[in-house]
Amino acid sequence: MSGSLARPALILGLLSCIGPFAIDMYLPAMPVIGDSLGVSPQIMQSTITAYFASFGIAQMFYGPWADQSGRKLPLYAGIAMFVLGTVLCMTATSATGLIAGRFVQGLGGAALGVIPRAIVRDMMTGAAATRMMSKLFLVFSVSPMLAPLAGSALLVVTGWRGIFAALLVASLASLALLTFGQPETLAHENRRPFKLSFLLKGCAELFMDRSFLLLTFIGAFGFGSFFIFLASASYVYQQGFGLSSTGFSLAFAANAMAFIGASQGAGRATMRFGSLPMLKWSSIGFALCTCGLFALALMGLVNLWVCIVGLALGNAFLGLIIPSTMVMALDDQGDKAGLASSLGGTLQMVAGGVMVVALGPWLGASATPMIGGIAFAATVTLILTLLVARPQAAERTPA
Repeated sequence: MSGSLARPALILGLLSCIGPFAIDMYLPAMPVIGDSLGVSPQIMQSTITAYFASFGIAQMFYGPWADQSGRKLPLYAGIAMFVLGTVLCMTATSATGLIAGRFVQGLGGAALGVIPRAIVRDMMTGAAATRMMSKLFLVFSVSPMLAPLAGSALLVVTGWRGIFAALLVASLASLALLTFGQPETLAHENRRPFKLSFLLKGCAELFMDRSFLLLTFIGAFGFGSFFIFLASASYVYQQGFGLSSTGFSLAFAANAMAFIGASQGAGRATMRFGSLPMLKWSSIGFALCTCGLFALALMGLVNLWVCIVGLALGNAFLGLIIPSTMVMALDDQGDKAGLASSLGGTLQMVAGGVMVVALGPWLGASATPMIGGIAFAATVTLILTLLVARPQAAERTPA
């Protein structure tokens, strides 16, 4: 990583990690928390949905706010909200209290999800932004690789409430990082006063932007596949395949490493092959791997290792898709990058949440429904990618 990219990538990556840590550290403890509170796996999965739902909704407010006031003030507000939600989770005595705490956590975590992407857009565009986003993902990768292991260790030593205590410490550390390490990137002359009419007009423009919507929903179904995995993996691996919480964490890390490792090549692949060809072939690979794994599951041929390897291959292709669609969707948005990032993030979270809710009655210890949902998301991702590529190809055809 070059010196010019190292410092901002490290800071933005660490800020962005707080929200995913709230999910990844929590996953190994889901069956234990469910037993402690006396609730079913479906109720526990709703704690994931509550987080993602509030996360998605709140992004619509943080983006315009960041366009008006600069990037740092909304980040401060988001961290404060995240701290409050973490305290509610740590002290919850019922499923209702835990769900409420997760909802508030999501309201705060949204700021740490959407605003760093707008900061990247403030600093650079095109292939340089894709490289920067990939470097951010490199730092970001500490979450899915280490957070479940940390959650497993805390579960053994402190019980499940200790996981939320650790998240509280991490959120306070992010506050210090933001205060002393991250400068403001949105110049005063580029700020846009917030008016509801501007928000509605900007949203209307974005909804009329076919390329923005297609790229956003490619990312949405890509993320949706991962949401399905998050909501069900702890039950599939621990109750279906009989792994311990530590074994689950290692299996989860293997899938995450495939995603992160591939994402580091997204910038180079974009520069060498072009954004659309790279996106097209990555989507084809994602669909082939996951649909093939689903076919094996329907035939009863998926054991633990087949599941881990098959999902890792699919996630490797997904790691090429996600950073590229983020950058491509924002490339042409200019002075409404914050709003575009917010709307895109909201649509992605809502789509992912809807997929988890729709599959909820079938998700449990069996791997087949989880793999089927992921394969469906990959198939839709491929279809949308082909819809993006076709008009672009037509424009290059000589008259």
